[in-house]
Amino acid sequence: MDTIRWEEGKLKIIDQTKLPTEEIILDIENIEDCRRAIKNLQVRGAPAIGDAAAFGMVLGLKEIQAENFEDFYEAFLENKRFLSSSRPTAVNLFWALDRMEDVVLKNAEMTLPEIRCLLEKEAMNIAEEDAATCRKIGENGAALLRDGMSILTHCNAGRLATARYGTALAPVYVAEEQGKRIHVYADETRPLLQGARLTAYELKEAGVDVTVITDSMAAYVMKNMRVDFVIVGCDRVAANGDTANKIGTYGVALLAKAHGIPFYVAGPFSTIDMDTPTGREILIEERPPEEITHGFGKRTVPVGVEVLNPAFDVTDHALITGFITEKGIICPPYKEGFEAALRGMKRGNERC
Repeated sequence: MDTIRWEEGKLKIIDQTKLPTEEIILDIENIEDCRRAIKNLQVRGAPAIGDAAAFGMVLGLKEIQAENFEDFYEAFLENKRFLSSSRPTAVNLFWALDRMEDVVLKNAEMTLPEIRCLLEKEAMNIAEEDAATCRKIGENGAALLRDGMSILTHCNAGRLATARYGTALAPVYVAEEQGKRIHVYADETRPLLQGARLTAYELKEAGVDVTVITDSMAAYVMKNMRVDFVIVGCDRVAANGDTANKIGTYGVALLAKAHGIPFYVAGPFSTIDMDTPTGREILIEERPPEEITHGFGKRTVPVGVEVLNPAFDVTDHALITGFITEKGIICPPYKEGFEAALRGMKRGNERC
């Protein structure tokens, strides 16, 4: 099934914390369970988080018992604040919630049942647009790939991180559809092993040649194996091109630079935050220390030892060869490129 599916008033998701050994579908029936699923990484990946949050707002409507617009809107904003507190770094979460609020504000003169119907429709639109956007990212990125190439990726930015196709893996899927055979090196991605558990799982299911390596093997593989490209996803892109992605991405970018390997970031325009000037302003989520101290089912760190567990790091724009977006491939200077592309969305932006 798709990573996220709306069916009979319920949000159905694949519980990604159980993969790859168990394939469990969760029925999310209320806003509290939706927030918990986002917070606990049962649904993860910037686009998928935005999709889930939009449907979470629809689920939250069940608990709003308002008779006038003012009371309805106040309760709606409380639900929005509740979901927005789940994870701080991925901008798609806030982008999707803002889209849902825009529906309410633009239709304030309609009846509350009509507004509720429009909100459900908007959530479905967000998920459908996510799938279409990722497909376009795949088509644009596949143009960079030739038969027999190898890419290295970090974390999971495939179909499990989106409504369909993925971002960083979308070019691989489209290239495979075009008859090109692509080999993928997947960093395991400590401490939660999204690369080993999720990227390898979905690529294997799709019949794509994949090799899992530990994070510390990336330099060895770049030096001794053939790596043609590095393609990663993104959780927030600042106006100057600085990019927040899963912890370890910055190190991979430095290694790619040292070995002369192109380093691309794949993501939708909704991940570009023009209100954030540089990466210094991006809030980095701190995850529980238990993800490291008990990462393999038993304690692996001595009691009393301090643990640092940032979920993301920021890659400087100078290390990024280009951005693969649904509008085209954007090369430096990024701020001018983003602004130009935003101004000319109807005609696209093929800068590279």
